[in-house]
Amino acid sequence: MSAPPSVSAAGDLAAAIGRVGGVVTAFDVVDAGPDSIVIDISCNALNEEHAQEITAALGALPGVAVRKVSDRTFLVHLGGKLEVTPKVSLRTRDDLSRAYTPGVARICRAIAANPEDARRLTIKRNTVAVVTDGSAVLGLGNIGAAAAMPVMEGKAALFKRFAGVDAWPVVLDTQDTEEIIRTVQAIAPAYGGINLEDIAAPRCFEIEARLREALDIPVFHDDQHGTAIVVLAALRNALRVTGKPLSDCKIVVCGVGAAGSAIIRLMLPERPGDVLAVDVAGIVHPERDDLDPNLAWIAEHTNSARKTGTLADAMVGADVFIGVSAPNLFGADELATMAPNPVVFALANPDPEVDPMIAQRYASVIATGRSDYPNQINNVLAFPGVFRGLLDAQARIITDEMLRAAAAAIASVVTDPNPSFIVPSVFDLSVATEVARAVREAARAQGV
Repeated sequence: MSAPPSVSAAGDLAAAIGRVGGVVTAFDVVDAGPDSIVIDISCNALNEEHAQEITAALGALPGVAVRKVSDRTFLVHLGGKLEVTPKVSLRTRDDLSRAYTPGVARICRAIAANPEDARRLTIKRNTVAVVTDGSAVLGLGNIGAAAAMPVMEGKAALFKRFAGVDAWPVVLDTQDTEEIIRTVQAIAPAYGGINLEDIAAPRCFEIEARLREALDIPVFHDDQHGTAIVVLAALRNALRVTGKPLSDCKIVVCGVGAAGSAIIRLMLPERPGDVLAVDVAGIVHPERDDLDPNLAWIAEHTNSARKTGTLADAMVGADVFIGVSAPNLFGADELATMAPNPVVFALANPDPEVDPMIAQRYASVIATGRSDYPNQINNVLAFPGVFRGLLDAQARIITDEMLRAAAAAIASVVTDPNPSFIVPSVFDLSVATEVARAVREAARAQGV
């Protein structure tokens, strides 16, 4: 910003920021002239709206012009979060002749003669494509391919940070199912695995199923299976805290899209007492006339008593609530009808299905998708280790047995769970190692 070259300029600027609740952390004069000075001020703000309030307060001072406003989050993303770095030296002519022409021709001929050598002699050995069409990005909805890029970059950075996996964003400017499937098939030779991300239901189910059938590398939809793995791990430890066996538990799953469906499918072989799935139309049951193929499967395999009604009806006597749906769906009245010492996983982001402060008056264990409460259900606990194990095993497919092995591995990292600690920290580096080991062993045991 530019300001008058007066002796009181610094104090006036700092006072203006303080009056609206900002905190100055750095103050630098970057240029000075006879008529004005240019100042770079860094300060802490509560949120985007507060930053705008600080900017307005500075701009209202006589002679002050705010030229540019940046925040640290935008600066982190400036120019993207990824780069490509060669693993080999390219300092001499000999280096060049081996890494590129003419020596590289020998490698090409070897792969042409035996395509399996691509897993050993190219980046395929350690590389995953993070594929999206931008149709269901975080809580932002259908924002398109370009706007999805920052999320996919972040995903790739997490792959590298926690599991040493080289991942790359592949954002597709199409939301046509057939075009997505064909495009992923066409690029698959370069990758050892496909991570589908932020593709809206129900298209995501068909895309994943058909790619799994068509490709000889694992296809993993993180919104489905990553969430399901971490939820199952957290549920194992939550029930250790409450002392209830899963076989005695009535479980309500609210939200039957990608995540909710995957949670149910992964949990059912563990033989819970009963599962009631609930969507916007109420409890899922076979007599409903609005069932797509996914909901029809859910209706057939859950709700043994063929109960009908609303979410409130489903929660009566429930031991566990798992929400992957929408904010503020219920409150104290519904919580009071649950079984004694219930478990509540309210995972809608940023606002959960029920206020955690209300839930803690009734529930023995609470989990959310937020980082400002204990027990955050975060997919980063699963997907880096899962792909590390798949790549190490050179797996061609991914199975539910591998997913359950990953859940058991995450749960095992927490040796002594308590109501505030049922899942490990996302920064616990042992998690990815244990998950990779479990997935690798499961893959080899199944011969895939």
